Amino acid sequence: KASRIPGVLESVVITLALALSSTTVAAILAFFVALFGSEKVSPFPKAAKFVRGFATFLRNIPALVWAFILFSSLGIGTGVGFVALCITSFAFLVRAFVETMDCVESLQAVGASFPQRVSQAILPSCLSGFLSWFLYSVEVNIRASTIVGMVGGGGVGLTLFSYIKSFQYDVALSIILLVALMVIVVDQITGKLRKELLK
Repeated sequence: KASRIPGVLESVVITLALALSSTTVAAILAFFVALFGSEKVSPFPKAAKFVRGFATFLRNIPALVWAFILFSSLGIGTGVGFVALCITSFAFLVRAFVETMDCVESLQAVGASFPQRVSQAILPSCLSGFLSWFLYSVEVNIRASTIVGMVGGGGVGLTLFSYIKSFQYDVALSIILLVALMVIVVDQITGKLRKELLK
């Protein structure tokens, strides 16, 4: 029904905002943590393994599981989805950023300080790589946010689940097709941007 369209479209916008905001926050945090996770960059090389190990531990717990864990304390809503996506994106991006940084060896050999390595070697050399991983993570989170939403994380997933529960399968099918279209469009846009960055 036409009266349902504004509500569905609003939930789609919420899902997009959820994926983008959680990935952005996760990427910023991951960048700073990754600086200490790379033995070539970190001022405390011996601690790098612990940082990577912590990120690996978080990464091995799916966003859906985090959503179930957080649901009991935060209740239903976008807050659950945001935190769940943020944790998994953070863990993934820490590892991705560390690997990107490990390819840079300049300045360390000439005794550059930690701030100099970051500002003069890491950022100029790795920024396009960081942005590429960020865009990939946005792609992943667009899909994940729909699934997380179905267990209480808000957005289009929660809307979809409510229609399935009330046996309104025609509306549910329309939402599924809309989500599929949204994922395809986002994949196409981010894919092109990643190719441009990696040229």
